[in-house]
Amino acid sequence: MSNDAADAALVHVIDDDQAVRDSLAFLLRTAGLACRLYPSASHFLDTLDEVGGGCVITDVRMPEVDGLELLRQLQGRGFLLPVIVITGHGDVPLAVSAMKAGAADFIEKPFDDDLLLSAVRNALNRQERLSRQDAARAEVQAKLAGLSTREQQVLRGLVLGQPNKIIAFDLGISPRTVEIYRANVMTKMQAGSLSDLVRMAMAVDLLQDAASPDLS
Repeated sequence: MSNDAADAALVHVIDDDQAVRDSLAFLLRTAGLACRLYPSASHFLDTLDEVGGGCVITDVRMPEVDGLELLRQLQGRGFLLPVIVITGHGDVPLAVSAMKAGAADFIEKPFDDDLLLSAVRNALNRQERLSRQDAARAEVQAKLAGLSTREQQVLRGLVLGQPNKIIAFDLGISPRTVEIYRANVMTKMQAGSLSDLVRMAMAVDLLQDAASPDLS
């Protein structure tokens, strides 16, 4: 497994109770999931720059920085990994507050092992999908940056579903010239069909921005 793949499947466990940390670590590792343990939210925040992918499990009630404050700080720093919050029995209002603060899920103590593992796998799968989407979006943006201004204008017309004649009229060029630009766009974007081009446009919200005067 590559380092990137390992990071993507890493579970970050934050709890001030060592017995709970050890119990969660045993459960996760027995299920084949790698984990990293933190004795406090502050310790996790101090090492945030080293955190790659994966997901987070945190107790909501901790000294100093509690789970809710951790979520707020993570949101403020643009930290996008899914966070699963563990709450005490009867702490539903606290759990709801955690969800509002950005938690992906919450599990009540005493938690069911299968339920917790299911929540973790859902979080990891969700993060993997988001990572793939981000990579695809970055790839499309890089291709867009390689288009000339005129090619971007033709692309705008294509993703709006305009025929060559309309694009040509709007740009003050001939339909034949539009065909040449269209071929260039397809080549540079590495699109096998117009539907491929539309999917790329959707990946970067280009369809929403197509009416704007500049695609860059």
